[in-house]
Amino acid sequence: MALVTTAEVCDTNPQLIVSGELRALQPIFQIYGRRQVFSGPVVTLKAFEDNVLIREFLEEKGSGRVLVVDGGGSLRCAILGGNPVVQAQNNGWAGIVVNGCIRDADEINGCDIGVRALGSHPMKANKKGIGEKHVSITIGGTRISDGEWLYADTDGILISRTELSV
Repeated sequence: MALVTTAEVCDTNPQLIVSGELRALQPIFQIYGRRQVFSGPVVTLKAFEDNVLIREFLEEKGSGRVLVVDGGGSLRCAILGGNPVVQAQNNGWAGIVVNGCIRDADEINGCDIGVRALGSHPMKANKKGIGEKHVSITIGGTRISDGEWLYADTDGILISRTELSV
């Protein structure tokens, strides 16, 4: 999404918004990481107060994908910390969106990757490995499916059923 903003995408694609093929997440996310603008195919994960599956995903090659985690909106602990974000950056992930909290905010802010989360929290998550991979999730009032496309900038986050030719 070179130099095209999410606002411009919305302005030039009203038909996709009406049809539901292009959706905006509610503006509930804080911006972390050095890459404020990022996009890529979505990989979904549902994991409540548990970070084992998140770490497993980020150990894989990212190939420009975006990990979208439904953490149930929990504000009781962090499900993403600095070490996995460094690993994600090194493995070529474009970004991570977490419906939950991160920790090690300063370390994450030093990484060349885009991260969105509800906030930061000092307590760490459980490590039981409970969660569901590649399932449809609902975050920020929006249904998101594995394989859809995510576009993020400082104005917000868009989900598209297909890759947009912008």
